[in-house]
Amino acid sequence: MAVERSLLEINHLETAFRINDQYYNAVDNVSLTLEKNEILAIVGESGSGKSTLATSIVGLHDPLNTRITGEALYKDLNLLNLNEQLYNRIRGNDIGMIFQDPLGSLNPLMTIHDQIAEALIYHTKLDSEARTNRVLELLEQVGIPNPKRVMKLYPHELSGGMRQRVVIAIALSCKPPIIIADEPTTALDVTIQAQILDLLKDLQEEMGTGIILITHDLGVVAEMADRVAVMYAGEIVEQATALELFENPMHPYTRSLLNSIPQSSDELEDENKELHVIQGTVPSLPKLPRKGCRFAPRIPWIPAEAHEEDPILHEVAPNHFVRCTCYKHFHFEGEDE
Repeated sequence: MAVERSLLEINHLETAFRINDQYYNAVDNVSLTLEKNEILAIVGESGSGKSTLATSIVGLHDPLNTRITGEALYKDLNLLNLNEQLYNRIRGNDIGMIFQDPLGSLNPLMTIHDQIAEALIYHTKLDSEARTNRVLELLEQVGIPNPKRVMKLYPHELSGGMRQRVVIAIALSCKPPIIIADEPTTALDVTIQAQILDLLKDLQEEMGTGIILITHDLGVVAEMADRVAVMYAGEIVEQATALELFENPMHPYTRSLLNSIPQSSDELEDENKELHVIQGTVPSLPKLPRKGCRFAPRIPWIPAEAHEEDPILHEVAPNHFVRCTCYKHFHFEGEDE
């Protein structure tokens, strides 16, 4: 019996940007899989390479200033080798993209109806009436009230939460098997965030879609994800099921991220309780160390010999991978080892 392939298989993906005639990797040797009906969260600070990974998969980088290698296998295609014509067939029809800035990703000169219908014109043979019915169906599906009125409006006439729902409707219009959601709740208030996340979860369960959820919000990860990949400085530093990652975080970066958020309502209310702050910042591409553990400069109290010279991912438990041996020696500053 043939083994069923993953929905998307990423192997050794590298994305390098040209800066002053030199190329610097923003995504470095990343390998991941996405299964059907799964939510895979990719988490990390700004600058860790999450969005670059997503836009590399769907071919949204300037080829004159970007060098992309490796594989992103969907069906029998390596997405990284497609020309623009083939990419246009895949985008929207097979892979839907939800961007973090809905106002920036919507055309200010087109009505909501025309923007959602655009993908249907390109990828389907629906006539005008059927397209309008599909637009109304999508607007209802994403929870927009009075869709007949809303579809005639322009993006600036909608609230942030409504615009984000429209972006999701566009992503879902052709029922793609894969959705990439890049910070889908950024800049939305907490109530709207919860509604958008519930909507994505419901749609994933209803359609069996595989979702790559890119976020820096660990609360969102805990609520939504089946599996989690933690990125730092262009690399995957830890990968596990969501349950395993939250119950047994291993990499110093993962542990630091989790330790930097309040663990209870008591901590939120305690004015004397100081939250953990991770030293330093993610280095810029030209200054990113390419040898040794990339997180080492931010945990200087851990001895150099605790780190590998060329850190690799170790399987520390079934399907739980951690980069570098420093996880064995890590403790927070001021704590006993």
